[in-house]
Amino acid sequence: MTGALVGTDSIVWVDSVDPATAVAVAGSKMGRLTELHRAGVQVPQGFAVTVEAYRRHCAESGLDERIDQVLSGLGSSPAEHEVEQASATIRGLFSETPMAAALEAEIVAAYEELADRVVEVNPPTAVRSSATGEDAADASFAGIFDTYLGISGPQRVLAAVRSCWGSLFTTRALSYRLRKGISHHDMPIAVGVIELIHARASGVAFSVHPVTGKPDRIVIETSWGWGEAIVQGLVDPDHVEVGKADNRILKYEVAHKKMVSAFDFAEGRVTEIAMPERLADRRVLDDEQIVAIAESVKAIERHYGYPVDVEWVISRHRRAGDPICIVQSRPVTVTATETTPAAYDPVALAQKYIFSGKPIPGR
Repeated sequence: MTGALVGTDSIVWVDSVDPATAVAVAGSKMGRLTELHRAGVQVPQGFAVTVEAYRRHCAESGLDERIDQVLSGLGSSPAEHEVEQASATIRGLFSETPMAAALEAEIVAAYEELADRVVEVNPPTAVRSSATGEDAADASFAGIFDTYLGISGPQRVLAAVRSCWGSLFTTRALSYRLRKGISHHDMPIAVGVIELIHARASGVAFSVHPVTGKPDRIVIETSWGWGEAIVQGLVDPDHVEVGKADNRILKYEVAHKKMVSAFDFAEGRVTEIAMPERLADRRVLDDEQIVAIAESVKAIERHYGYPVDVEWVISRHRRAGDPICIVQSRPVTVTATETTPAAYDPVALAQKYIFSGKPIPGR
């Protein structure tokens, strides 16, 4: 493309950053998208504001000193309300501290290139926190950093990037690091800005059964629109089970779906609204779509060599035979790793997340 930007130490693109260093440079979420792209999986177009950009912003703006000052007042065993107050204070610092003009210009230029790539003026994006170490076997920060869906326009994107940086200091993240003795300096954060796929339907899929642990089937949870209502536990999704060997549909349970994540054009973001009555009890996926999801999940599992938890989207423009778009993939549990996939504990996962109605980790 004419005038396309080259990656810098502040901006890297999903389709061009070196997969060998992608996670270190762009964090776990964005790094894995790069790995999948190189493996031939369809992923959204987008870029990451790098770990280095975050480090430089904190150092040059004086945020490092101010954050350390807030945290030094917590002591070794702070009360919950003290952690909450520290979190609010630090997140406020990120919101009110402007970026350097040069970094703002780089992010705006990258957003404008993304607009050219997707052929849309002010395209809506998903602005996603992408911390280093999110998927580490010995430390789970899954689901405790922020994602903002439907962010359009350069100024909104810049504000969302600062909010994602601040989400490194949510109450849950701070509490977890304090318990584990992890310094925030050892866990810097990148931020992904990726095209928001116009979703007809979305969902999650496991390459093993998340309750029984059976490796012979793929389990799919799906609803209309974007997947936030599912991962936030706000909607009962349709439940599908597929035989891994032959893609035979073993079970399809249609849920009564009360909520949907839809784009609010007035607010310029994705939000949760009541499900239209005509869709509440309608089956979301047809057989062709189910098989396409299953094939994508199997390909990702083969690529990584361990059970995976995949977040996917079916674009409203997709036709039969087209690939499914994958927006995230991670080990199916926080204890599964590339070298120790046997550590997967499906019953614990089900009891902790599925039966409790809490968000499935990794979103």
